[in-house]
Amino acid sequence: DTELVSFLFTAQDKDRRLLTTLKKEDIRVLEDGQPQNVFTFQRQVDLPLSLAILIDVSASQERTLPEEKRAAKSFIQDVVRPDKDEVAVISFTGESTLEQGLTSNLSRLGRSIDRVQFVPPTGYLGGGVVVPGTPPVSGGNQTVAGSTAIWDAIYVTSDEVLGDSPERTRRAIILLTDGKNTYGSKRLEDAVQAALKAETVVYAIGIGDNYFGGVDENSLRRVSEQTGGRAFFPRDEVELQRAFDQIQIEMRSQYMVAYEPSNPKKDGTYRKVEVQLVNSELARQRVKVTHKQGYFAKPASVPPPKSNN
Repeated sequence: DTELVSFLFTAQDKDRRLLTTLKKEDIRVLEDGQPQNVFTFQRQVDLPLSLAILIDVSASQERTLPEEKRAAKSFIQDVVRPDKDEVAVISFTGESTLEQGLTSNLSRLGRSIDRVQFVPPTGYLGGGVVVPGTPPVSGGNQTVAGSTAIWDAIYVTSDEVLGDSPERTRRAIILLTDGKNTYGSKRLEDAVQAALKAETVVYAIGIGDNYFGGVDENSLRRVSEQTGGRAFFPRDEVELQRAFDQIQIEMRSQYMVAYEPSNPKKDGTYRKVEVQLVNSELARQRVKVTHKQGYFAKPASVPPPKSNN
């Protein structure tokens, strides 16, 4: 009847090299500021992966989309183990499109990425220029086509795609966008909460066109760090490939901690978690620990109504 809390974290030195020799006594775990009794500490290198690649296909990505697609296909070829891992592909503007549901079939995944394309709104000339044309049937549909709903895309992917993936898998979203949210009903905070509830980490790759104002680095760092991921801001295709390579390494080399929370209440509240280094030598080396910043406790179960019979 007690709730077990477990999560993954990575540790890197000041040169961003992953540390693979941490021991249980090197860390302590806090929940809402209170030390917790960690009874499981182990390095995880072979967890099955459930990934979703979210690709922004709004106007601001028109010129960078081909590079993104090449890097995404290469990543899938390098990472996916057909007997263990699965990937979904989602494109989004003002609304999200499931190009391919979770699968380990490399051919299907490759074809789904090939299908991803920028579809210009009516009257679009390129470079962000729109001229009056034949009015669309629905003005709302046209607004959606020319906008970017990043937080909606993360929310629906966490809730409806990765939320149904098997237990004991490493769930992650790889988000390719400039971070400029211009549409949608969800806020950044909503996206983070949905990801945390689905035990999903967000890795953001910030790619933008300077004509459209570049990249909103602050928003992409926030959504990544609050879910336990990282944000990357590649300047060319080589750095883009390196970002994908780094994500692969991090997902394959992490530590798992598990504990029974000292707060036993099943009240559905948000609990803040923190991993602190207690090894003074690691602290002196400026080792940085990355993990999700909290979780939602399970709500109390509601008993079934009594029968009148």
